[in-house]
Amino acid sequence: MHKVFNCLGRRLPATADSNRPPHRSRAARVHTVLTLLAPFLGVIGVGFASAWAAPTQTLMVKMSDGTELATDVYLPEGEGPWPTVVARMAYPRVWADGRAQGLGQRGYACVAQDLRGMGGSKGRREAFYTDGWRPGLQDGADTMAWVKEQPWCNGKIATYGESALGISQVSLAPATNLVTCQYIGVAPSNYYHNMAYQGGVWRKNLAEIWISAVGQADTMDLYKAHPCYDEYWVYHNAEAKAGDVTAPAVHVGAWYDIFQQGTINNFVTRQHQGGPGAKGNQKLVMEWGTHTGDRKFDLKLDPNRRELDTGQLRNRFLAFWLKGEQNGIMDEPAVYYYTLGDDTDPEAPGMEWRTANDWPPFPTQETPYYLAPDGLLTREPGTEPASASFTYDPANPFPTCGGANLFMTAGPYDQRVVNRRRKDLLEFASAPLPQPIEVTGHVTARLYVSTDAPDTDFTAKLVDVYPEGDEREILIIDGIRRVKFRNGFEKPAPLLTSAEEIVALSIDLWSTSWVFNTDHRIGLQISSTNYPRFEKNPNTGDDFPDETNLRIAHNTVHMGDGHPSALLLPVRP
Repeated sequence: MHKVFNCLGRRLPATADSNRPPHRSRAARVHTVLTLLAPFLGVIGVGFASAWAAPTQTLMVKMSDGTELATDVYLPEGEGPWPTVVARMAYPRVWADGRAQGLGQRGYACVAQDLRGMGGSKGRREAFYTDGWRPGLQDGADTMAWVKEQPWCNGKIATYGESALGISQVSLAPATNLVTCQYIGVAPSNYYHNMAYQGGVWRKNLAEIWISAVGQADTMDLYKAHPCYDEYWVYHNAEAKAGDVTAPAVHVGAWYDIFQQGTINNFVTRQHQGGPGAKGNQKLVMEWGTHTGDRKFDLKLDPNRRELDTGQLRNRFLAFWLKGEQNGIMDEPAVYYYTLGDDTDPEAPGMEWRTANDWPPFPTQETPYYLAPDGLLTREPGTEPASASFTYDPANPFPTCGGANLFMTAGPYDQRVVNRRRKDLLEFASAPLPQPIEVTGHVTARLYVSTDAPDTDFTAKLVDVYPEGDEREILIIDGIRRVKFRNGFEKPAPLLTSAEEIVALSIDLWSTSWVFNTDHRIGLQISSTNYPRFEKNPNTGDDFPDETNLRIAHNTVHMGDGHPSALLLPVRP
């Protein structure tokens, strides 16, 4: 029997898998475009329709500053007006054809619009710059106002989509009260922290490839010109604007998604701090996988991971808010999340769907596992000072192996593949566990560090170390922090001048729900790079490396008396 339970032990109903796209029939040209863009679109919970629609009309819609945006309108058969679903696109609008067919069959008018400067839209191309609440540039709010005025719209408007389409929804929500509800897949809540500069470090692989793929080299230069959290990023921080949001929403994410923590933060801030209509009316789904869905990992996943039908949840949510259909969706749990764990023992806890009324789903105890000599993680801090050191050469950065990536290997992979023969790595692990330990919530590593360089980075990975005979080191989550941003991200702290200077560093590893089984060990792996997931630090104090500014750093993590470095886990009592 598959294990599908909520946190109170109640089984969830098994449903068909809506994530499996059926055969698509359309011109080979369209199929090729969508195939090439698949990594950008985000396929979590999508479910393409098997038939395709053609737009009823294509218009150039004027924004408040006069800029015209290319907009396709799809009207269902019959007499209107209809509730309307809007998708604002960073990708070719043909992507909407298949979805419009399915939505039209459910009685919705659909609107697909190119973002400013994209596709057929006019104006300067800069990703998401004009989609939010920036004064005088509020394309999302302008579009909602235009839709509501159309004779085919009955005044009920939903926004819809994943990835870049989710980002445009998050941006527009605080700028208008005309949105009835939203379905937001895999989207950040704060561009600086979730998308561009995690821990103050440039997300090289994600940011550079995506921005290049959509033809926005100028945007990349602009992002790189703002390595601190300054006024530019304020207009991309939806968490701070949650009180202005009035729309109910479903937020869908995944544990290895590139925007994992942003999805959770969008839910939490709106659910607790949202404006009228938004507060208390949010739903969160945290799936098992990556930004582009399922694949073969070094962790074998249980078939029950497909038993929550996010497509059905989405359709019921839209029907409730747009049509007034009393289907009970808002009486059901606010949170659905998948807990991962041991993939070898069918009786082990984990590998199951759960429900909860909030996030985190239950009270946890912040439990420190202290770094100790000989690579140990202990429950009590050491009584003597100790340290461990390694040499970081930016000309030979530590390579990425799995994690929350988009354009490279993503997901739960065995870290032994990259750990072999590396000397720029510190590995710590607990003793074999006498009983399972569940970690659900936000994870951080608190390190006390020093370096002989003016600046450097420290990375941290939480891994599940399997027992003898298996010995996999499965990556759960990871994070990074730049030393010069140790005091915050608004401005750099003073550069270091001596290897004798020890500073505290908090590394945010984001969140998880994972059960370490009996005899497994909790692992923490520390280095200074995770490349090309993150840009390498030149160790000079410069924001970015080039061929002329690289220097070697000798980095140290301190532990024990006076400097109790620790992994901080949200453990379920």
